[in-house]
Amino acid sequence: MAKNYQGEPAEELSLGTYIKLIRASNTALNYTKTALDNVGLSTSQFAVLEALHHVGPLCLGDLARRILKSSGNLTLVVDNLEKRGLAKRKQEGDDKRFTMATITPAGRKLIARIFPEHSRQISEIMSRLTPDEQETLGVLCRKLGKGG
Repeated sequence: MAKNYQGEPAEELSLGTYIKLIRASNTALNYTKTALDNVGLSTSQFAVLEALHHVGPLCLGDLARRILKSSGNLTLVVDNLEKRGLAKRKQEGDDKRFTMATITPAGRKLIARIFPEHSRQISEIMSRLTPDEQETLGVLCRKLGKGG
């Protein structure tokens, strides 16, 4: 918490909790990022491949909402995956606003190879919490993410 800021006690608690949440999130993300760097994927690229692998083809708008990215950012991410032959866009019907993203066989092969290690790393860092603490954290994050 900033030492030069004197807010109400509830505000100071909120700010301190927020900082802890961001630091914990960054620690967890950085823990898994090295393996993604080793295969030349950004966190967003991995999220797209993971979603397409586990869910199947998605329209770009749904995919952006699923991985919590703007449509503009998602366009760049999918562009880069297409350049590497890991994903592709497919126009559905005559409506050019409705574009599907799909994973290619090369993308499927890559995600199938790296996902088990990614999952293991997540399990490893989350094991710092007991199973009950993980459940509680999940409930609290869902509540915070829904805005109330």
